[in-house]
Amino acid sequence: MADFQLNDFTNRLHQALQAQQWQKLVLSKYQGDDAALQRVEVRPVQLKSPVLSFLYRYQTRDITKNYSYEEGLAFIATLLSTDFKAAHFTGIAADLQLGISKKGKVLLSEHKKAGQGKTAEVAGHNKEKQRYINQQAAFLQKLGVTDARHQVIPAMSRKWKQINKFIEVFAAALKQTELLKRAPLQVADFGSGKAYLTFALHHYLTEELHANVDVIGVELRQELVDLCNQTAQQLQLTGIRFEQGDVKHYQQTGLDVMIALHACDTATDYAIHMGIRAGASVILCSPCCHKQIRPQLKSPAVLAPMLKHGIHAGEQAEMLTDSLRALLLEANGYDTQVFEFISLEHTSKNKMILAVKKQGAKPAGQVLEQIQQIKSFYGIEEHCLESLLQQS
Repeated sequence: MADFQLNDFTNRLHQALQAQQWQKLVLSKYQGDDAALQRVEVRPVQLKSPVLSFLYRYQTRDITKNYSYEEGLAFIATLLSTDFKAAHFTGIAADLQLGISKKGKVLLSEHKKAGQGKTAEVAGHNKEKQRYINQQAAFLQKLGVTDARHQVIPAMSRKWKQINKFIEVFAAALKQTELLKRAPLQVADFGSGKAYLTFALHHYLTEELHANVDVIGVELRQELVDLCNQTAQQLQLTGIRFEQGDVKHYQQTGLDVMIALHACDTATDYAIHMGIRAGASVILCSPCCHKQIRPQLKSPAVLAPMLKHGIHAGEQAEMLTDSLRALLLEANGYDTQVFEFISLEHTSKNKMILAVKKQGAKPAGQVLEQIQQIKSFYGIEEHCLESLLQQS
């Protein structure tokens, strides 16, 4: 039965390739000998010939290996039979989730999407939306989002949607400020990775709004820093650069916009703290890996029947962590929203915190009192962002 479902899964992958429905496959729950390997992401890519590109994600680096479709599909089956115990496939028509238990039992589930059978391009024509980034933009082709004819590559349709949604959120926040009067406008993107959103933000500010900017992407992995700087040079862009570093140790003053997407655990707190300390008018964060608060929680006895389930306890810890972050931002003079965003390629988390500096902020005392009441109710002794703000 297990072999049948695994074969069914790989057959579905083959069908998705043939129909150009493949967006991304993530292999996770690694059980092999390489302790630094976290997961493998697989996408179809058009080089001289179509290939499956395997991105091996390690703690501090990424490695890419390309295989023909036939070799790649066979390799996926091998990896799932040996080192990986879970797979999540994202397709245009449907998503597939595969899990392998400790006893070798294979569970396969499917989630079909609305508009099944349409390609990304056709669906886009049928539901026209405002685009904040010109599809002809050179950086999109350079980063592999569009092809030589400036058409969105099917496997990158989700990334294209994410880019536009991100700029839409940023544009709305920008309207609440007077940042466009600044010259240059200082922007920092921490954990910029391959910099899809960093380049998009630079393009929007310079090409659409004709702003004078200084955009910096800060990334821990030196190879990605070098790659992004080379891309900027090849595109002959000014006002954008990339540096190696992390948000916990990076020093920045006079910042106007602070962005930190997929900042794990307390790295989000360090990012928000930097934004506040540097006087940023706009702070955009997408939190991930909420580990600090959960071990501290001492929930009231009446909630015990709900929180005996690990998933509920985790969701509660996430809600509390991000609610306290939002309140601490309010206490420091920001209008703050917490809302659903498009999940990033690194994680299934889809929450975003948006904070915009406001004029005539209300006294912080009331908000600080609310924070202490929440902490007392749940037995929370320390919140990283609160501690950082108190120290500074």
